[in-house]
Amino acid sequence: MIGYAVQRIGVAILIVLLATTALFVMIQFVPGDPANVMLGPRATPELKEALRERLHLNDSVFVQIYYFFAGLLQGDLGVDLTSNRPVVSILAEQAPYTAMLVISVLLVALMGIPIGTYAAVHRGGSFDQISGVISVSIIAVPPIVIGLYLILVFAIQLRWLPAIGAGEGFWAVIKHLILPTLAIGLTWIGYVSRLVRASVIEVLMQNHVKTARAFGIPENKILRRYVLRVALPATVTVLGVSIGFILSTAVIVEILFSRPGIGKLTYDAVISRNYPVVMGAVLASTVFIVVATTLSDLLNVMLDPRSQDINS
Repeated sequence: MIGYAVQRIGVAILIVLLATTALFVMIQFVPGDPANVMLGPRATPELKEALRERLHLNDSVFVQIYYFFAGLLQGDLGVDLTSNRPVVSILAEQAPYTAMLVISVLLVALMGIPIGTYAAVHRGGSFDQISGVISVSIIAVPPIVIGLYLILVFAIQLRWLPAIGAGEGFWAVIKHLILPTLAIGLTWIGYVSRLVRASVIEVLMQNHVKTARAFGIPENKILRRYVLRVALPATVTVLGVSIGFILSTAVIVEILFSRPGIGKLTYDAVISRNYPVVMGAVLASTVFIVVATTLSDLLNVMLDPRSQDINS
C-alpha cells in the first residue's frame, strides 16, 4: 500500500508539471499581443515593453516556464495585473468558495448510492422504473438549464432561496450554496444511481452471493458485507474522476449565480488576458483535480485491494 501510494503521488506531481507546461505552450498560440490587450490601446510603447519584460513575454516558452516554476518553489505565482495583488492571495480568497461547491456537489451525488442500491435490489419494480426515467432525464439536461429553472422557481417565484452571491455568515452561506449545488449535483445523483444500480445487479448475480444465500445469511447482511463492498469501489473511482467535470461545470454555475470562485476567476482572467492569474487559477484547478483523483485511487485500494494489481 505504501509503495502504491508513493507511485500515485509521483504520477500526480508529473501530471501537474505536464499540465502547466502544456498551458504555457497553448498560450503562445493565442492571437494578439498580450501587452496590448492587458494595457489597452492608449498605453505607451514604453509601458508595453516594460510589461513584456516583467512577464518575460519576450523570452522563449522554456524561459517562461523556468521563471514560473522558480517562483512557484518560492510560493510566488506573480502579481495580478489589475489589482497589483499577489496571485497567491487572490487564489486563497477564491479557492474556499469553489471547494465548498465541489464538496457540496459530491455530498449530493452520494444520494445516488441508496437510490441505485434500492433500485437494483427491487429490479423491475415501480421504484426502479420511475428512478430510471428520472435519472436519465436529469442526466440529459445541462446544468445551466437546471440552474436557470431553479432560479426561476425557488428564487424568483417562491423567493425561498437567494440566487446571487455567496452570502456572509454560516446560514447565509448555506442558503446561497443550495441552488448552485443542486444545479450541478442533480445530474450526478442520476449518474451515480445508474452506476450503482448496474454494479449492484452485477454483483448480485455472482456465485459468492448465491452461496451466501444458500447458507441462509440474511439479505441485509449479504447486501452490506458481500455486495456493496464489491460494488462501491467503482463508484468511488468515478466520483474522484468527476472532480474535473464538476470544476468545469462550476465555471458556468459561478457565472450564472454570480458566485466567487476559481471558475469565475479563471473566466475573468482569460477575458482580460491576465496571464499571472490565468496560470495561478489553472494550476490550482489542476492540483485540486489531481489530488482528488489520487485520493480516490488510494481509497479504492483500501476498499478493494485487488484494484492495486489492476492499476499497476
